[in-house]
Amino acid sequence: MGLQPIEPHKPLVSWGLKIKTKTKVVPPCLGMFRPTMGHCCHQCTPESLRNKFEQNSLGGFCNILNIKEKHTRYQGWLVRRMCCALFVSGCKAFTSPVTDRAERVYQSKRVKEALAAEPQAEQGQISRLPTFLPLINTCITSGLTRFVSWLLLKMLASVFGSVQVNLNHLLALHKASQEGSPLVYVYLQQSALDCALIPLALFCHSLRIPYTICPVNVNNRLLRMILQKVGVILLLNGDLTEEEFERDPLSSAVMTSLVRELLHEGQAVSVAVSALPGQGGQWLARIRQLIKEGSVPDVSLVPVGISYNCVPPASPQIGLSGVVKRLLSLLWTRSWGSVRIDLAQPFSLKEMCDSGRCRVDDWLPLQDLLLPVILNNRSEIASGRRRMSWLLPLHYASEPKPHLQDGSIAIILHLIYSAMSCKSVMSTGIVSSLLLHRHPKGVKLSVLCRDVSWLTKELLFRNKDVGFGGTLARVVHYALSLLAPHLIMSAAPSRKDPLILPRPSPAAAHHLSLQAQTVTHAFILEAVGACAVSAMLRDVAGSGVSSHVRSHGVDGAKVKGDLEFDVVLCETELTNRALQLCHLLPPGFMPPCQSSHSFALDAVDSLVRCGILIMEEVPRAVPICDVWKRDGTFSWATSDDPYSTDSDCEEMESRSYKITKPSQCPDLLFFLCSLLSEYLRSLCWATSALENQLSPLLEADFKIQIHCQLCDMARKKKMHYESCSVEAVHTALRTLIDLGVSDSSSTHVSLKLSAQNYNLYNTRSFWRSTRKKAFS
Repeated sequence: MGLQPIEPHKPLVSWGLKIKTKTKVVPPCLGMFRPTMGHCCHQCTPESLRNKFEQNSLGGFCNILNIKEKHTRYQGWLVRRMCCALFVSGCKAFTSPVTDRAERVYQSKRVKEALAAEPQAEQGQISRLPTFLPLINTCITSGLTRFVSWLLLKMLASVFGSVQVNLNHLLALHKASQEGSPLVYVYLQQSALDCALIPLALFCHSLRIPYTICPVNVNNRLLRMILQKVGVILLLNGDLTEEEFERDPLSSAVMTSLVRELLHEGQAVSVAVSALPGQGGQWLARIRQLIKEGSVPDVSLVPVGISYNCVPPASPQIGLSGVVKRLLSLLWTRSWGSVRIDLAQPFSLKEMCDSGRCRVDDWLPLQDLLLPVILNNRSEIASGRRRMSWLLPLHYASEPKPHLQDGSIAIILHLIYSAMSCKSVMSTGIVSSLLLHRHPKGVKLSVLCRDVSWLTKELLFRNKDVGFGGTLARVVHYALSLLAPHLIMSAAPSRKDPLILPRPSPAAAHHLSLQAQTVTHAFILEAVGACAVSAMLRDVAGSGVSSHVRSHGVDGAKVKGDLEFDVVLCETELTNRALQLCHLLPPGFMPPCQSSHSFALDAVDSLVRCGILIMEEVPRAVPICDVWKRDGTFSWATSDDPYSTDSDCEEMESRSYKITKPSQCPDLLFFLCSLLSEYLRSLCWATSALENQLSPLLEADFKIQIHCQLCDMARKKKMHYESCSVEAVHTALRTLIDLGVSDSSSTHVSLKLSAQNYNLYNTRSFWRSTRKKAFS
């Protein structure tokens, strides 16, 4: 029987009535409190965690768009109509005069060294200094700040349903701003709207507005002048990207001196970071360099998590006409849902640099970590972490001291991980993750509601807050209404439950994958462990051992029935498989202060906690706890030996595990494996596409060509469109370059032919086998 599509003007109300009679309120987990996110790292910054722990308070949430009469100092009928303007006029605005900042920047040591580096072009370099004057003279004026804030509140109220600000760490921010160390807010770059949300949230709570380093290129002169009067530091006008702007020695020296002067003045700074090379990481490297030199005593870093129900589209260039068109399109289109802003606990950057707990001495190139495994087909892997030097621009790689560069990269990775960790999971993220990774072929509405309730509990249990509340009916109804353009929703006349499935298009798959990233980050330990288990099961099935393996998309006979395994998995082998996958993760999924081996052990232990693995009990003649009847003698040590323990005589025995089915989610193993399928599949496809790339190309052209070939592979298969996104292509290309399969110079990328294509052949076989084992 064919399914009839539901009319767009009817389904939401009827679904809400159907679900409301059958579902209950989402039960609270972990008591009556939400999990508190955004604490300092207990390993890298223990002093900051100890000093500011007592300042935390459960302040709840504040919707900055919901301004009423009670938020002002006045009452009356006229106040209720003008409460937004009165509220903005009552907020405290910290002005920032320019004074002689330009002269101090021009007379700085860095700018003079940049001018003296090329004596023959020194006169031309000096003539360029006045072009930096508008950038240096960026300031914050009180009147214009209030007007722009009022305009933003009115505009955002017509675009978003709410902008919720988490107030748990607000007291710590007020205390840190009064102690003297300037605050540096660090957030993940998602949209151009990020630059406006953080200053607006701080202004509404009477905190100092930061100088926002905006990577967006604004072409209109009037718009640039307005933004520079409210603290937005814009790049020079032109077609230069942020990475190209950094390659100029004079521009880099001027920006470093400008950051130094701003921090000396006690101003706050807002910086966007990204996993892409040369986009945001250099600003953190500059601040760390200033602290190492003693130019700046200390700064307090504040990771900020911004969560959208629907991420607004990004725009690399903005003009006045473009802003007007964008505003009109947003006002006349559907709502973009809600926004959640989580301000984390501030911590000292000097403490992180001086403590040395975030070690970089075990960082190795990816070739040394994985290439022996690929070429020799060994299960053992070298201990260490992957070095990601491409997070900084190329001119930072020429530093005389490589450990300084690794220290800056460690801070960048730590801030990316912290900003990602304090992001809340929105309702659209939960529904997208379920539809993309658990029910890609469609699911009934009642089953989807049950899975949303289950996944919400799991996220709260893992100390991950959610950015929604209310009944289960309202949560699912709201998420589906926002994701409606990317879904197919239909129902038969004889069925009460509508059928919901993702729309088979690249735009829909990319949107759902982007929304589901926060869920993947929350389950990253379980996902890595599940992929290691699945890879070992594939080896067992290929060796002829009888087992029933349910796999989707694998060539061969289809296996039907329930999940049945009667195999025992060794802990050492599981840890080695998880360790191999750890080195392939994109930046932000692993804290740099944790070793890869420790992360792999935690991945295996997480499967025991969630009920996928159970320890195999080996029958023994003597119980393991009966130490008196064991074979062997005890070796007693003197009591004054500080390194002696009572367990010196015991030997660690390797543990083994069996696979079980969790009662609440029997197919949890396959759901966790699918969370990482996007990255591994794109890596396999990119490796296959390298056979046709034998001539050197510009890096931008190389990425475009690889991206087109990955899109062609997805169209041929008519599925897995999420694996051909721009982010997935970049991650796969960087992995191949780090492995040595591709060679990257300053401008060109080509296939390495020195190994007679042997590395390429083995790498293709490795990715194909890994993808089939773990992600098919």
